[in-house]
Amino acid sequence: MKNTYFSNRQYVIIGVFLLAGIIFIFRLFYIQVIDKSYSLSANNNVLRYVTQYPGRGLIYDRKGRLLVYNEAVYDLMVTPNQVKNIDTMELCRLIGIDYDGFLERIEKARVYSPYKASPFEKQISKETYGYLEEKLYKFQGFYVQPRTMRQYPKPIAAHTLGYIGEATQGVLDKDPYYKSGDYIGISGMEKSYEKELRGQKGMKIRMVDVFNREMGSFQNGKYDTTAVMGQDLYTSLDADLQAYGELLMKGKRGSIVAIDPATGEILAFLSSPTYDPNLLIGRTRGENYLKLNEDPIKPLLNRAIMGQYPPGSTFKIVNDLIGLQEGTLTPGTYYSCQGPETSPIKCTHHHVSPLDLKEAIKQSCNPYHWQVFRAILQKHSYGSIKNAYDVWYRHVKSMGLGEKFGSDLPFELNGNIPPSSRYDKMYGKGHWNAMTVRSLSIGQGEILLTPVQLANLAAIIANRGFYYTPHLVRYIGKKGNTIPRFQEKHVTTIDRKNYEIIAEAMFQVVEHGTAAWYKLDSIPMCGKTGTAQNPHGRDHSLFIAFAPKDNPKIAISVIVENAGFGATWAVPIASLMIEKYLTGKVKRKDVEQRMIDFNLLSVK
Repeated sequence: MKNTYFSNRQYVIIGVFLLAGIIFIFRLFYIQVIDKSYSLSANNNVLRYVTQYPGRGLIYDRKGRLLVYNEAVYDLMVTPNQVKNIDTMELCRLIGIDYDGFLERIEKARVYSPYKASPFEKQISKETYGYLEEKLYKFQGFYVQPRTMRQYPKPIAAHTLGYIGEATQGVLDKDPYYKSGDYIGISGMEKSYEKELRGQKGMKIRMVDVFNREMGSFQNGKYDTTAVMGQDLYTSLDADLQAYGELLMKGKRGSIVAIDPATGEILAFLSSPTYDPNLLIGRTRGENYLKLNEDPIKPLLNRAIMGQYPPGSTFKIVNDLIGLQEGTLTPGTYYSCQGPETSPIKCTHHHVSPLDLKEAIKQSCNPYHWQVFRAILQKHSYGSIKNAYDVWYRHVKSMGLGEKFGSDLPFELNGNIPPSSRYDKMYGKGHWNAMTVRSLSIGQGEILLTPVQLANLAAIIANRGFYYTPHLVRYIGKKGNTIPRFQEKHVTTIDRKNYEIIAEAMFQVVEHGTAAWYKLDSIPMCGKTGTAQNPHGRDHSLFIAFAPKDNPKIAISVIVENAGFGATWAVPIASLMIEKYLTGKVKRKDVEQRMIDFNLLSVK
């Protein structure tokens, strides 16, 4: 029995060893044949993982002309713990830095990680790379990472196109797609359409020898992934019109926004002073940005969406529309130019009195429009000043005034249309009236609008009561691939018949009124001048317009800061822009040259 017991135990022990051996054999087979992660890990010290950065999508204007494209550049990468026995002075000479710059870059890379590659010198030109490539084998721990840089064939639309820059730590923490050294859209369309433009990164695994020389792809590229280029953007901008507007606004502060009323597509979108977008690319980007940012004329500020201005007399037609809609005003309503003896608002023009509505708009009569506004707020059926004001407020907001459009315009500001609660807080409930808020009748006081809101107001009147969200991109990826939310029609609370009355009056403004000096012979244009009071200096010159009167093709707002009357600067600039867009040329060379030559920035 004893021998039998030990014999059985022997078989158990042998079985255990056999089972363990089988397990080990299977595990080794799995590691060496099936699972390559251990093989890759073991080869990490002789493999280089090179990110393949995709080209960002190209950007075109409405006629298919290229506005933004890509050019190859190279980042010199470094892995600090691999840097040994190199000729630092030769490397510095090749890439154009000094020895202190070398030490600073190495330390920054070491702080990031001694074992991982990070950028040592970014955006090296292809010419510099040509010299460097021949001698790169001398610099152990260094290699070159290809990527692309934006280029602008026309130095226009800097604020609209935007620029790219290195992703901040905040971006890296929020979005795992981005790694240190990646670039991201910072402003303009580059920011709004970052996900569409950026594409998808790829990866190449390269074998290198002890001299830092590439020996080919790892396993014939089996584990490589291909970068996918970003989608192209087809914008609504007209490059010629944009460039012309920037020429007219040279030496001036302000903005021009032009819209196709039928679609909401932005034809020109400029802020002045502007800058050459090519300044914010390449190795001098940081230096140039600091100069632009410190410039007292603020060329980086996008006034078209961030400028908030009192609309002045351009707002009078808004009150007229509300009065017509609410029945407190008719085309035959007459008011005295002088107004009541106690009128707080006096007329700045000399014309026949009393006036009807069209004549009051044509001559931009302040007392008339104060009484239009007062009649709205004193309508008895509303019951109280608050109720009347809330009706007025609802109509104004329906026109997209005083709020963001939620479009593809980054950093857009609201402007300001004060709600009744603002005045309840300022004066106490029931302790304010039409006289308290009288400045709103002529577009002053607390009202602030952005240039894009004013251009959209012109588009609403051109359309006789509706608008499409102003936007910059027509198609993404390919022509015909539209953005659905930009196809939605927004209808205001004012009836079409009332817009017809105002459109006719605006036509008279250009034909015989405050803008008559710059009417176009062959194009019926409708407009409204404005002179906005500026507590910090000279008044601002404003003008909104659309043309032709029937079946309009362009709606526009022009603001020239500290320029005085609307008819002096904003009107001629707008009329030239309209003439250029609708006819393709400008006949009034004397007007054009005067606008181009005069530098308002030099006027104190």
